[in-house]
Amino acid sequence: MEKEKITQLEDTIRRDYSNIAGIVVRKDGETVWERYFGGCSEASRLHVFSVTKSVVSVLVGIAIDRGHIRSVDQKVADFFPEAAARNGSLREVTLENLLTMTVPYKYRLAPYKQYFTSDDWVEFSLGLVGEGRKVGRFRYAPLIGPDILSGILVRATGRRVLEFAKENLFAPLGIEVEKSIVFGSKEEQMAFNRATNISGWAADPQGMNAAAWGLTLSAADMAKLGQLLLNGGMWNGARIVSEGWVARSTSEHARWKQRDLAYGYLWWAGVGGGRAYAAMGDGGNAIYVDPARGMVVAIASIFAPRAKDRIEFIKEQVEPLWGNDPA
Repeated sequence: MEKEKITQLEDTIRRDYSNIAGIVVRKDGETVWERYFGGCSEASRLHVFSVTKSVVSVLVGIAIDRGHIRSVDQKVADFFPEAAARNGSLREVTLENLLTMTVPYKYRLAPYKQYFTSDDWVEFSLGLVGEGRKVGRFRYAPLIGPDILSGILVRATGRRVLEFAKENLFAPLGIEVEKSIVFGSKEEQMAFNRATNISGWAADPQGMNAAAWGLTLSAADMAKLGQLLLNGGMWNGARIVSEGWVARSTSEHARWKQRDLAYGYLWWAGVGGGRAYAAMGDGGNAIYVDPARGMVVAIASIFAPRAKDRIEFIKEQVEPLWGNDPA
């Protein structure tokens, strides 16, 4: 009966979620199902879009744990006094505002063309923090703005973001991210978005890795990150990030009222109506963690516009097979 249900699930994926490249389900610390589609395999690496944000959240937690950053209450101006001298709003914005998407920006429509053609994404983002607008009100910044966190990580640790991530997060988890990638053209970037064989992290010409997008991972890599958080920051008996940071970053700190969605520190909180939380990326990329069920579901997808909701898919199609009743 279970085989039949799994076959039905695979048929559903091929029919209704055809851009899924890989899916890994972990239950009680073990991989219980791993499957790849569309010619992809466990070796495939895909651009996971905004899942990158949640990885950056973990890196900020590690930086705080190691004393590079004092706390989330520090002001952006502490790290960029020269930018704060030009833009007084930076004296009001904290790391927590950046992590919870409660930063005011001057733009109404995101200036994507100017951003992508800028030589310095951090400087560009710092200049867009808005004077005269209210700090603390949720405004989701899908791409432009979070790079300020990359700049803070570099100034606080003295390391490039990818270097810091490799040493303190990726290597301990057995995740390989080969290199920073600087695009030479729009066409290169568009090809990157749909590629399945590039290992890296997008960066500006200064070598600053993007905080809101640009990381490539496998479905198995994503599952490891979810398991790390489910373990309270532990991996193979070693402490990677503090349990307190995991709890804090996956709890609600802000809310997108128009969509009734709770937000933590670059993680979506309270997804599916329970204690579960998720990293969500455009095109159908997701890391879903349900502590009540001891369950992680990671989905890597080849970019497709208007991809079907992955949380709904997990709740309706995956949890009934492996989730059991919550503890």
